[in-house]
Amino acid sequence: MALRVGIVSAGWGAFAHLPAWQSVPGVEVTAICTSRQETALAAQQRLGLPRAFWNAEEMCADPDIDIVDLGTRPSVRLDMVLAALQHGKHIYNASPHVPDWAGAKAINAAAMNSPSLGMVDAFSEYLPAHRQMKTMLDDGFIGEALGGTCHFNLSLFNQPDKRFPYNWFADASAGVSAVRNNGSHALYMLLHLFGPIAELVADDTQVLRQWVFSDGDTITPGTTDFANVILKFQSGLTMTMQISWSMPLHDGWLIDVFGTKGRLRAQAPTFPTARDCLLSGGQLGGAFEAIDLPEAFKTDPAVGLDWTASIPPSYPMALAMHGLVEAIHGKGRPSPDFARALEVERVQEAIRLSSAGRRWVTVGEVV
Repeated sequence: MALRVGIVSAGWGAFAHLPAWQSVPGVEVTAICTSRQETALAAQQRLGLPRAFWNAEEMCADPDIDIVDLGTRPSVRLDMVLAALQHGKHIYNASPHVPDWAGAKAINAAAMNSPSLGMVDAFSEYLPAHRQMKTMLDDGFIGEALGGTCHFNLSLFNQPDKRFPYNWFADASAGVSAVRNNGSHALYMLLHLFGPIAELVADDTQVLRQWVFSDGDTITPGTTDFANVILKFQSGLTMTMQISWSMPLHDGWLIDVFGTKGRLRAQAPTFPTARDCLLSGGQLGGAFEAIDLPEAFKTDPAVGLDWTASIPPSYPMALAMHGLVEAIHGKGRPSPDFARALEVERVQEAIRLSSAGRRWVTVGEVV
């Protein structure tokens, strides 16, 4: 019998997550959920799905749902995740995972007492460039990792549009900020590539004081939008990380690392996708040049999409979702799972403490 999936969100969830789930064998998307009956029923009809919900916690309790795909604001989503864990549903959870460190601990405690498997929608590790980067790092291409830089800078609100569905990022109570949103995606990748972070020092601030719309209307955001962090990994690697959603002519995504033998750089003009994230590198005595990506990372017979998918995020999402399905059937573990999410949230809390206290923070002191 196919695993039955219910999706919360008729926006991004319907646009990108639905085709990803539909490409995974052994899965059937059976329900869509929004916050209002009229929008839920309209989405159900538009998408051709069997069921509609307008209460996510009811969907999480429904015996005919096996996996819940949870989108929406972190502050709202926390109760959904806890309900899903209480009712034994497997979870594909948006990022940021939670609104704050207290929420992370609450989910971790609930997960310890639930048969559910959970993973986070931080799918960058499944991009061809990042898979090749991980392979080369594990094979010792750069030798001992010494230093590097990570950027994830976007321009979301420098010329804001009232039609943009994420203008609620101005709301500090929603559990978001540039470092919590963009930064969480960066941290999932950095932990995947380089292992645990030992200590850090951070400055997380607001630089764009108002969002000014073309008609003259303004929003005064309550969230921070520019973070600079020095990360010291347990391995000895030191890396700088810069995160913003307020950079005009943004420089996008970058992970650039060097070691005793060489250097690798993964780069994309905006949120990285399978098509536009490129890898370059070189070793001592040679040239720094583009690195070809194996065809095996651009396509996978396990899912019905490949790197040319018309909705670019859907391919790496599908690979992540397939991993969750395999784990449900007892084959491996999902990645990134809720244990990795807890560690990302621990680092996020260390960033908050460091910025507030103007000091170095040992990640292990966050309990």
